[in-house]
Formats: sequence, C-alpha cells, structure tokens
Amino acid sequence: MTTLVTGAGLIGCLTAEMLLASGEPVLLMDIRDEPPPHFDRKLSYARCDVTDRESVSDFVARHHVRQVVHTAAMLSTQARLRPFEAYQANTMGTACILEVARHHGLGRVVLASSTTVGYSTFETAGGPKVEEDFTLKVVSERPRSLYAASKLAGEHLGLLYSDLYGVDVVILRYGAVLGKGSNLPSSVPGRLLSILSEAGRNGTIADLSDPLYSWGGREEFVDARDCARANVCALSAAQPLHRIYNVATGQWYTLDQFVSAVRSIYPDLQVDLPSEIRTGFAGFPFLRPGPSDTSAATNELGFTSVYSFAETVAHCVT
Repeated sequence: MTTLVTGAGLIGCLTAEMLLASGEPVLLMDIRDEPPPHFDRKLSYARCDVTDRESVSDFVARHHVRQVVHTAAMLSTQARLRPFEAYQANTMGTACILEVARHHGLGRVVLASSTTVGYSTFETAGGPKVEEDFTLKVVSERPRSLYAASKLAGEHLGLLYSDLYGVDVVILRYGAVLGKGSNLPSSVPGRLLSILSEAGRNGTIADLSDPLYSWGGREEFVDARDCARANVCALSAAQPLHRIYNVATGQWYTLDQFVSAVRSIYPDLQVDLPSEIRTGFAGFPFLRPGPSDTSAATNELGFTSVYSFAETVAHCVT
C-alpha cells in the first residue's frame, strides 16, 4: 500500500522517513523542483502542485497510492505576506486532496491542522485543558490569522468529505511545532528559536520586542518528530471516532521558561524582553487557558509524545 506524503517540509520529510524505515512504500510530493537540503535521498520525490487536481489525480493513479498524509501548506508568517497564495495552497490544496481521495476511493487521509484554530476562543474557554470540540462563536471568535482560518476551513472540508462521501479522514492539530530543518524560519516558533539560538551562538542580544515572539501566560510546544509519529499512528488507527485530535505534550511554558531552556545550552544568552506583555502566543489577543487535552490521541490513535520540551530545544539548537 503506497502512501503519498504531500509537502517536503520538516514534518512531511520526517513522516516519509518513518514510513520508509518501517518498510512502507512511500512517495513525497512537493511544489519545489528540487527536494530540500534535509531530504533523505532514499525517499522517492516528485514535483507536483497540490492545487492542481488533475495532476494530483494522475500522480495518485500512476503510483498506485492508497493513503495520504497531507502536510503541504504555507505557514503563518508567509501566509500573512502572501494571503492569496496561502489560501490557494492551504484551503484549495486540502480540497484537492480530499476530492482526489473521493474520486479514487483511497483509504485513510491524514490532514495536518493546528491548535491555532481555537486560539480565538481562549478568552471564554474553560479549563483545565483545551478539548478538540471547543465552543466557537463564528463571528466574534473567528480565526485571527489567515493560517488559522485556512486550517479551520480544511478541518470542516475534511469532516464534510467524511460525512457526505465516506472519505476516511483523520485530522491532527499540532501544537506550536519545534524542529530542526531548513524550513523553520517560516514558522513563528521556529523563528523564535532561531533568534534565541543565533544570539546565544554569536554573543549578541536577542530582540523579542516583536509581539509575534513574546507571550503572556503559557504556551504549548511539540517536537516535529512527535508530529511525524502522530501522522504514522493516525494512518493505522483502527477506530478514530473523534476524527480530530490534539497533538501536543500536555505541558505548557512561559516565555521565561522558553528562554531558560535555550540558556541551558548557551549560558551567556542575553535577551531584550518587552516591559509588558498583554497578548498570547504569536500575537493572538488572548492567553491560553490550559494545555491541550491529548487523551483522545492516546486512546484512539495510540499516540503519546515522547520528547520533552528540554530534549526538543537541545535537539533543535545544537
């Protein structure tokens, strides 16, 4: 059974590598002409635009694809700069994958989403943990970023293709992803870690005055390797009744704790922090009320994060 992984970003490559290591036939597809520097040369790679339905359909038929892990997307900072392209890639790309799955009668389709879809509800959400089926006021609590809006749209498309057409969809909401790879500057947590580690290595002062890189309260983070493991678990889960799952560690951290974790690697790290922080992570207006509930992923997917926050930071910055 050949698995198609869309998106040769960090999580896509890690997912494909894990599938290959387990003996599964796997193909990695991306819009780039050449694979990224961190690409495992043992993997089969092909260029294809995920928004081109006919090309994707032909690709699936020619390579006898039977299941898909869809990670291809434009991340938050690039989405803000190129909104139309982000909509095309994130929303129409997801619609294209779902339609191709429907047309070819594919098996499991795993869609990569984000816990940012619920950030706008944090002011009214109860604790102690954020569940997948949160209450959302569709106007006043609408998504506050193009990235979150595109991911929420993708979730609804996935659920509708499951309800109406029987496509076997599983959706994974990653926490703020940290990983080691060339695509990190396009994500907020990746840029934050890059700013801190670069300052630590060079003996400069890390400037976190941009509200994207500072937050009040606490935020949760997850290792990209754990996200890839979650994708693999989601492909083979026998009864994914929830359909949507939080992928995180169940732990959350202050900005000071984040800085301290990097400082444990670079003891002389100096940081210029804003005097007062009123916003949550990545400039969202509300503070997180609790970490994400991960019990459904444990119970139904057999997935639990294995990397601690300290282990993740050490892996990423050294």
